[in-house]
Amino acid sequence: MKRVADRDDHAVRRLAKIEASIANLSNEDLLDLADIFKAEPRPPIGDMAFADMARRNISL
Repeated sequence: MKRVADRDDHAVRRLAKIEASIANLSNEDLLDLADIFKAEPRPPIGDMAFADMARRNISL
């Protein structure tokens, strides 16, 4: 059980780092990332990029 909990904690920390990295991108880099992952269905990283674009009020 501890191993599973440790793995889950690691996954949560890693996801938080990915989200922070996306939030720290410049507008131009964020738009590039969103363009790469714009195909439907969008993968989770594309969803994160588009959510941050909405927060910043920018679009492709």
